[in-house]
Amino acid sequence: MARRYFGTDGIRGLANRWPMTSQIALKVGMAAGRVHTRGNHRHRVVIGKDTRLSGYMIESALVSGFTAVGMDVFQFGPLPTPAVAMLTRSLRADLGVMISASHNSFQDNGIKLFGPDGYKLSDEQEAEIESLMDNGLDHVLADSAKVGRATRIDDSQARYIEFAKRTLPRHLRLDGLRVVIDCAHGAAYKVAPAALWELGAEVFPLGVDPDGKNINLECGSTAPERMCARVRELRADIGIALDGDADRVLLADEKGRLIDGDQMLALIASNWAAQDRLTGNGAVGTIMSNLGLERFLETRGLTLARTRVGDRYVVEHMRAHGFNLGGEQSGHIVLSDYATTGDGLIAALQVLGVMAETQKGAGEICDLFDPLPQMLKSVRYEGGEPLRDDLVRRAIAEGESRLGSRGRLVVRPSGTEPVIRVMAECDDETLIAAVVGEVVSALKKAAA
Repeated sequence: MARRYFGTDGIRGLANRWPMTSQIALKVGMAAGRVHTRGNHRHRVVIGKDTRLSGYMIESALVSGFTAVGMDVFQFGPLPTPAVAMLTRSLRADLGVMISASHNSFQDNGIKLFGPDGYKLSDEQEAEIESLMDNGLDHVLADSAKVGRATRIDDSQARYIEFAKRTLPRHLRLDGLRVVIDCAHGAAYKVAPAALWELGAEVFPLGVDPDGKNINLECGSTAPERMCARVRELRADIGIALDGDADRVLLADEKGRLIDGDQMLALIASNWAAQDRLTGNGAVGTIMSNLGLERFLETRGLTLARTRVGDRYVVEHMRAHGFNLGGEQSGHIVLSDYATTGDGLIAALQVLGVMAETQKGAGEICDLFDPLPQMLKSVRYEGGEPLRDDLVRRAIAEGESRLGSRGRLVVRPSGTEPVIRVMAECDDETLIAAVVGEVVSALKKAAA
C-alpha cells in the first residue's frame, strides 16, 4: 500500500509546506509517541537536529505532540544522526528523532525516527504511525497529570565525542596528522573537529559557521571541491567532507584526490579481514556499488552483497545475514560494531586509524582498485510508469545484452523525486555512453 507521509528515509519535504509543516510534525509526535508507549514505565523520546532554520519550528511541534501523549522529551540540539541513534539506546529511550534533510539544501527538512534499539523504524511501524495520524488522535491524549516534560541535555555532544574516540584502539593517536574537515555548516560542526583534535590531529575546519541557511551550500560531501582544494593548499594529509547530518562522508588524499565510499569499503573490509574482525565474509553494498569493488573483494576471498539503493536496505541486509560492514558509494558507511546507521565521522576515523597504524598516506592505503568507468543520468517524468513502456524495456534488454559480462546496467526510479536513474559501467567508456544514451532516449519518449 502506498504511504502518504514516509518515504525511503523518513518524512522529507520543503519546509513549511506539506508534509513538512508544524501541523504534520505535531501529528507525528502524537502518533509515534502513542505507538511507542508500551508498559507502565515513564516513556521518553530523544530529539536531535541539524542546523536548518526550520528545525526550531519542527522541533517545537514534535515536542508538543510527544508531551501531549505523555512522553518525556530530551532535546539535544545540533547533533549528527548517528549520535541520535546511539543516544537513543544509551539513554534507554523508547524512541529517537532526528530532524534533518541530510544533504539537501536548507529549504528542505525531514523527520527520521529510530526505535529503542537505535535502528530506523520498519515499513510496518511507519505504516502504523501513518494510520494513526489519519484516523483521529483525540483518544491518544494523556490525562492532565500525565502530560510529559521537556528537558535540554547539555552534554550530548561530549557524550558522542567520547563514543567516537572509543572506536579507535586506545593506543592509537593521530599526532602529526594534518586533517582538513568540512562539516557542511551542519550537525557535526562542533563535534567532528573536537573529536579529531582530542585524538591529537592538527585540525583545519571548514563549514563550521552555520547560520540556518548555509547548510550544504557549496560545501560538504555534496560539494567536496573546496575541501580538496584546501588539502592541496595546506599540504594536509587527508580531507574529510561530511554532509548536513554527518551520516555520510567523502575523503580526499594528500593530493586532494577524492576517495569515495567504495574505496573506503575496500580498505575497511581488507583491514578488518586481516584482523579477523570482519563478519559475513564480506561487505554489503548496493546495486550502484562499482564493479571494481566487487572484483577487488573477490581477490581477497571476500564477497559483495548488493541491495536496493538506500542505507536502510544495506542495514536490513547486514542484520539479516550477519555482516558488520556495509555502505554506499555516496559515503554512507555502516559499521555495525559501533553504529546502527551510517556514521561519517566514525568511518573517517577507521581510515585515519589505518594511516596512524601503518604510517602510510591516504593515497596509498585508499587506492586499492581501479573503478570501472560509470555513467549516471536521470530522466524526469510527470506521471505514469515509464519503466513499463515496451520501447524502454527493449532498450534496457538490448543494453544489457551489449554489456554482457563486461559490465552492468541499472535502471531504477528514485525514491525521493520523480526521476528514473540510468547507470551503466564497463571498461569501454564509448559503449556505456551509447547504452545510457539509448535508454535515456527511450525513457524521454515514454515520459513525453
